[in-house]
Amino acid sequence: MKALKLDKEEKELLEELERGEWVSAHSSSNDLKQYEVAAMNTLKKNKRVNIRISERDLSSIQKIAIEEGIPYQTLIASVLHKYVNKKIKV
Repeated sequence: MKALKLDKEEKELLEELERGEWVSAHSSSNDLKQYEVAAMNTLKKNKRVNIRISERDLSSIQKIAIEEGIPYQTLIASVLHKYVNKKIKV
């Protein structure tokens, strides 16, 4: 597995975490259950979609996915998810 490439800020945060400078915020069990349900719904994959895509675009997507250290299908699903939730625009 590839090692993560961290920028300066990420390295500082990791070092602070490893020194114990960060503590977990206390959440009620109701909050935790709500977050768990939201996470499960976000990760639920219950439909299959087939699309046609140019070989060139697929190759580019696969290269980006390799750089990110994730499967290319996961990258595609993530981009679509962000688009439908208005986190990215075309």
